Amino acid sequence: MATVFITGGHSGIGLECSRQLAGRGVNLVLAGRSPDRMREVAEELRARNGVEVAMVALDTSSMASVREAAQTCRAMIERGEIAPLDALICNAGGRFDGPESYSPEGYEMTFATNCLGHFLLVELLLPAMAADGRVIFTASGTHDADSMDGRLIGAAVAPNAVALANDGKNGAKPLSVGKRYATSKLCTVMYAYELARRLEREGSSIASIAYDPGSVTGTGLVRDMPAAVRWVMSTSLPNRLMKLIGVTTSTATFSGAALADLAVDPRYADGTGGYFQAKEGKLSKVASSKVSYDEQLAQTLWHDSEQLVDHS
Repeated sequence: MATVFITGGHSGIGLECSRQLAGRGVNLVLAGRSPDRMREVAEELRARNGVEVAMVALDTSSMASVREAAQTCRAMIERGEIAPLDALICNAGGRFDGPESYSPEGYEMTFATNCLGHFLLVELLLPAMAADGRVIFTASGTHDADSMDGRLIGAAVAPNAVALANDGKNGAKPLSVGKRYATSKLCTVMYAYELARRLEREGSSIASIAYDPGSVTGTGLVRDMPAAVRWVMSTSLPNRLMKLIGVTTSTATFSGAALADLAVDPRYADGTGGYFQAKEGKLSKVASSKVSYDEQLAQTLWHDSEQLVDHS
């Protein structure tokens, strides 16, 4: 029986993915910062599907929390409480409106939460994975400045880890909320590709995959927005308008199921280095942005991210 570790698996697309995986008989490790909600979800999944569900406290904005969560998970594996991980789903993330804020280590909150936390988590949990495991990074079409998804939220800027981690400090003008979010997702795609290249060079059979779930109303991203925006997004109008102008749209149910497929379905066993997109009830391998394939930029992003997490 497979075991999957998922961040943010207790809400939104992550919850739909957890339900799909449990329905297929997959054991889960739920990781997040809402213990009460994770406990409710764990009880539901155990009762409905008879699977084992462990929980790990994790705040991806805090490198200290990431280290503690990884240590907890590896200790559970060593004690035989859970099996080595067949998949690691880096799904949690957020968009932070309002004035810029910073993580416990002093890094800009969007970049810390969406990028550095998962970067460190993968580094720490790779040794705990099955030989043919998969790492799935939940990204977003907003990373592509040439797409409608990217143009609507604000074009991503250069994937410079040091600049992004220190955005808005020392009186410098910060990036807009949309640009921060889009750029964090560009970095996420580039992490996935660079990890795939590194694993291949090492002769590893672990796959690294980037995933765009599409624009889904009712997710945590929308809940962080102003009340008026949340109300509009709760109607059927936004989806119709987004489809009309070319935004990639999906539903939480389909996108969650597609994420589960990428994690455990044999059809995607050779998906390493790929970018998969959920759109209108179909999961397809598509091209990501041009800059996301720049290997030199990816190597620099990786190196700088290593430096940031090592010094946190």
